[in-house]
Amino acid sequence: MTERDIPESWSPGRTREPDTMTRLSQTRQVGETQESGVPATGSDSKPVKRSKQSNSGQPPSGGRGSGKLPRLLTSWVLWAFVLTLVPGTIAYMSMAMLLKLPSAPNCPSIFWPLASASVRLHCAQLAASKQTVKDLLQAIALVKQLPDSHPLRTEIDRSIEQWSRDILKLADNSFQAGKLEEAIATASQIPEDVPTRTLVKDQISQWNSTWSEAENIYRKAEDEMREQHWHNAFMAAAKLLRVENKFWASIKYDELNRLITSAREDGDKLIKAESLAQTDNVDNLLKAIKLVESIGTNSYVYQKAQEAIPELGRKMLDLAQTKLDQRNADEAISIAQQIPPSTGLQSETEDFIALAEAQANAWIGNVAGLETAIAQAQQIDPSRAIYDKAQQLIARWQIEIEDVSKLEKARMLASQGTINDLTAAIAEAQQVPDSNPRSEEAREEINRWVAEIQTIEDRPFLERAEEIASFEDINSLQAAIAEANQIRRGRALYREAQRKIAIWTAKIQLIQDQPYLTQARELASNGDLPGAINTAQQITSGRALSSEAQAAINDWRGQIRDSENWKRAREVALTGTPQALAQAINIAEQVPRNSVLRSEIDVAIDRWSQQLLEMARSQGEADISRGIETASLIPRGTAAYRAAQQQIRTWRQFLNPEPEQQFNPLMPSTPEQQQ
Repeated sequence: MTERDIPESWSPGRTREPDTMTRLSQTRQVGETQESGVPATGSDSKPVKRSKQSNSGQPPSGGRGSGKLPRLLTSWVLWAFVLTLVPGTIAYMSMAMLLKLPSAPNCPSIFWPLASASVRLHCAQLAASKQTVKDLLQAIALVKQLPDSHPLRTEIDRSIEQWSRDILKLADNSFQAGKLEEAIATASQIPEDVPTRTLVKDQISQWNSTWSEAENIYRKAEDEMREQHWHNAFMAAAKLLRVENKFWASIKYDELNRLITSAREDGDKLIKAESLAQTDNVDNLLKAIKLVESIGTNSYVYQKAQEAIPELGRKMLDLAQTKLDQRNADEAISIAQQIPPSTGLQSETEDFIALAEAQANAWIGNVAGLETAIAQAQQIDPSRAIYDKAQQLIARWQIEIEDVSKLEKARMLASQGTINDLTAAIAEAQQVPDSNPRSEEAREEINRWVAEIQTIEDRPFLERAEEIASFEDINSLQAAIAEANQIRRGRALYREAQRKIAIWTAKIQLIQDQPYLTQARELASNGDLPGAINTAQQITSGRALSSEAQAAINDWRGQIRDSENWKRAREVALTGTPQALAQAINIAEQVPRNSVLRSEIDVAIDRWSQQLLEMARSQGEADISRGIETASLIPRGTAAYRAAQQQIRTWRQFLNPEPEQQFNPLMPSTPEQQQ
């Protein structure tokens, strides 16, 4: 097939040799063309012209002029060669002419109204072989208009169905590549009167359903990401793997997983920012804002991040307000100045700083500071949110100016430090009404000056008491207490006086009670513990030595109890029965480890446990069960305990031997047999 046989709009690179059906069609084309008397269109074959050789019988030029034939012509060898060559040549040429097939038609140059069915089918097959939507549609258009009664109709219908399915396959390829609209447009080009057209509607419906399912899964994952439900988002994304579309199951699935991973990283930033914000620390709040600001606009948590930034800024402003409420204006202003513009609180921040600076001046406590504060607050525009608060402070500060003048005068009087001056200062400060802003400050000053007066008045009593108590005897200490008791409750030095009275009282009690405690200890060291206890009990509770005396009494009582237990244990052990020895051990064990008797007791306990073991072994010779019962009485931690337990196991194995393993010929019983 030559290049001119391929239509101009078809790619020559995808042409292929006609198959057997194509060759049959070409044969039919020649037959039909000959029947109709119309030459085959586009055929490049030419009539075979047979060359006629003239035989003049003249001798060749240069031959001899004699009438005798050359010897060569009379040779039988020559004639034998000629007779052999000529028939073979004629047979070969005849066979070649018989076997020569007609040339393929030139499809682009055919006048289709006059083209035969075989030509149309051949060109349609050629077009369809390119497997493009355009060529497949062109192939269908070439043959579908032929009459139903045409002999090639069966083959044509089969080809049309195949080509229609090829178009659907190409459309599905577009769908699988993520080009839904292109797939629908391609499938919709299949002609209405083609039988395969019935599949188009179902196919498009299936595509739309699959696409809608995938989009819903994608949106569900996006919603989960916005709520920071990362596990649910990954689970939703995994459903794309079951969608019957390669684009959604691969490209979009990978894309969604990357988005979830990125969004989760941004979500972690939000969580960390929230954790930092819980500390109420300026530096941590600034770090939290920077973290949230780093979340990009394409992130699925961007909206939550944007909502968090003003909240973090509000926390900083609240922290600044807390510092201002504590009258720490400098730190409050410093915090407010660090609030980033991204929080959207610039106006509020500026207003806060302006009012904080005014309040800082007002807290100086003099008239000049109040006047400066009023001037600053008056600069706040009525349109600002804090205007009303500023006006309230201005009104308060204007009232305070008069109060401050009185307080300044009172402080000047009090600075002299005499009782008369302090009394005059108090009178001046009392002129500030309780309803005025500075009334609390005035009361604090008055209380302080009253305390100074009381200290001046009562200090001589306390100084005389300390001087008397320096002799350290009972009479001097009692006299010092009496002197200090002249300072009445509610006076400035009352607590100090009571503290010194308590010290002097304890010294008196120590002097009075020390002999009792010393005597009690002497009695205890001589072994008279009951006498020591009776002597120490004379020191009553609440006295200086009462705690020390009670601790000694408890110790002596413990020693008495330990001695009694040790004595009782020995008495019980004298009985000599297994039960008595076990009971003696239990009684002796009640003596604490830190007791002085403990070393002697431990020796006795080990001896009694060995006696029990010997009794058990003796009994076990006649009655194993009785021996086990006796050995079980030996307590844990005693010298004979382990030996007793081993003996008990031996006896129990004797009483309850393990059953012998039955011989199994199929199961070797020893390692040697197994080998």
